[in-house]
Amino acid sequence: MSNDRTAELLAAVRAVESGERSADSFFTERKQPASPARRPAPGGAQGRADAGSVPAGRAPAGSAAPRPAHGEGRVVVPEEVRALLAEGGAPESLAPRVVEALGEGAAEVLRADPWQLLAVAGVRPEQADGFARALLGEEAGPGDARRAVALVVRLLERAALRGDTVQEPAALAEGLARHALPDPQEAVREAVDAGAVLVFEDALDAGPALSAPERGSRQGEEEEAGEEERPVRMLFGLDRYALAEESLADGLARIAGTFDRAPQERAAADTAEAAVESAAQGWSAAAEAAPSPSAKELITAAAGSGLVTHSGGEASRAEVAALVVAARRLGLRAWALTHTDDGRARMTRLVEAVAGPDGTAAAAAATATAAQRSEADGESGTDGQGAEPGAPAGADAGCATVAGTLAGAEGPERDAEGMLAVDLLAVCDAPQLDAEGAAALLESLPDGARLVLSGDPGVLGAAGPGQVFRDLTAARYCPHVASRTPDHGPVGELVSGIGVGELLQVEAPGKEVVIVPVHDAGEAVHRTVQLVADSVPRALGVPTEETQVITPGHSGSAGTRALNAALKERLNPGQGRFAGFDPGDRVAHSPAPGRTEIGTVASADEEGLHLSCHGRTLTVPPDRVPETVRHSWAMTAHQAAGLRWPAAVVVLPGDATEALSREWVYTAFGRGERHLSVVHGAGDALPRAVVSGPAPERVTRLRALLTEAARAAEAARADAVGEAGETGKAGKEDTGFTD
Repeated sequence: MSNDRTAELLAAVRAVESGERSADSFFTERKQPASPARRPAPGGAQGRADAGSVPAGRAPAGSAAPRPAHGEGRVVVPEEVRALLAEGGAPESLAPRVVEALGEGAAEVLRADPWQLLAVAGVRPEQADGFARALLGEEAGPGDARRAVALVVRLLERAALRGDTVQEPAALAEGLARHALPDPQEAVREAVDAGAVLVFEDALDAGPALSAPERGSRQGEEEEAGEEERPVRMLFGLDRYALAEESLADGLARIAGTFDRAPQERAAADTAEAAVESAAQGWSAAAEAAPSPSAKELITAAAGSGLVTHSGGEASRAEVAALVVAARRLGLRAWALTHTDDGRARMTRLVEAVAGPDGTAAAAAATATAAQRSEADGESGTDGQGAEPGAPAGADAGCATVAGTLAGAEGPERDAEGMLAVDLLAVCDAPQLDAEGAAALLESLPDGARLVLSGDPGVLGAAGPGQVFRDLTAARYCPHVASRTPDHGPVGELVSGIGVGELLQVEAPGKEVVIVPVHDAGEAVHRTVQLVADSVPRALGVPTEETQVITPGHSGSAGTRALNAALKERLNPGQGRFAGFDPGDRVAHSPAPGRTEIGTVASADEEGLHLSCHGRTLTVPPDRVPETVRHSWAMTAHQAAGLRWPAAVVVLPGDATEALSREWVYTAFGRGERHLSVVHGAGDALPRAVVSGPAPERVTRLRALLTEAARAAEAARADAVGEAGETGKAGKEDTGFTD
């Protein structure tokens, strides 16, 4: 991008953000697109510019034809797809991924627009350019409108991989500058015209929801300012994530407004008033009987609000368990959802502890600490205790996973309209919720249900785009309860200090925390194997199969690949005759980004690799094994989020220091329940990471959407009160009564 074009684009953006120009003016005087035939694009979401249309003969960028669900069955590749890839010089091995990304009509799509190849995972822009040149010849120029649209979409997709749901124009300009586009501003216009990209205007003055005095002051300021246009921030995004955030904001507003509608509903009948009063007394009694002060605060908040956020460490999960038990004792259909199967098992134990004869916080904490896996990968034991044969683990206690609930495999039943049959839903591990998952969950909640989002704000964020929990708490949109229950033991003390930027030297008389210094990656691998196979079992009594190794990345001389190879050689030697795996290997199955299931290899045949995961057997088709199954004696902290083991060995090699952050260290160190060993070769990079501060915020719209929703709701309530007052005054005048 030339300096002149960069300056032009950024000047236009600044003009929009300052209020000098509207966002619509940014897209006036557009050049006529090269593609003559167009079809209507999908209709609009709030705040977007005119979506325009899509050239005929191609799929809208960012969308695709129906295709097999990820991880379900084998992909059938039509012969015309193979032929087209060969014509374009692309490897035949790419064919299954092309069909998965673009559908069975991939050949037609790519013939019309070769740059749609960028929608396939792993394809780089220069490879798509070569493919286009092979098919189109000299027609495939750097300024081709199809190339421009594909590159803009690619930049937004890659931003989504980093967690952003939208991008600012400056970020797009910087990215497009690396791909030799003659007119980056026109590229963005083409993407918007094609319906592939949406443009939004978010108010720059949209801060947290205001209190009543603040609202009065702000209203006076706005009246003094007159009709002056509010400055806005321009953002670009893909419809997939934009619609998810807007749907999520609408759902949160609906649930949060549950008790706003209650006064009008209760006024309809005295019996309803009596029922509400009785329910209030029940909640009050439940709060008084809560096992801890923080649990009491959480129960009180949930009693009076349809939407509540709750934050705290591992020990605070007992407060969520107390809430679920209290709601069930009041006759409500209450469930707790977790991010992983392991989290569900831990929550089940807590609920059973709180509901039992010794329903106290101490009993719940003792259960959470003492109850260990009876087998390494949950093939039997606590995951299935108390459940009917074949029933989802934790069902009797009202515990399930988010993914299983959304898939209909476990959790609450659904009514005739497809809504979850719940009165209260408590979602643990809420920081792991991305925008799409959270939107799907809110769409499944019926009117009148209570929703509690609970989690540890210090852990690594969701694998998908969005920062739902962080945006919701920052917007001050609903009551928030911060747990005052500390995590237990030396490991808990160490992790709590990391959460506030302090790397403490904790007392560990029982060797709960051990630092193992190393000089290089080779020594790090050797000491890690020694700890897992010998030192931890012998000194602490924690079996090898209950110890987890965590390292910053997959590659590198002490990454998961190197560590798993060394650990397999020591713990389960074999030739890897089943796609690199042997029966008894510990593995991690990731059917979708952000979802990791821990299990062991049971067997394999022509149908695929058979895994035993938490008491159930699943089969991974042969063509899915390389991309969804890894050995898991060693994992990354992102994979381990939401999981816990009796002992954790965290490896910090010297060549991976750039990957360290406070969130990473907090997450990795917090995976051990009883013991933490740190194989330390990172030098002063560890304390620097801890004191570096929280991770940068992701670029999202949810906070602004929530703030605007709160202001609109407050204005509606004020109007309703004003109308009621006028009606009462008129009634007095009509009847002749006076004060």
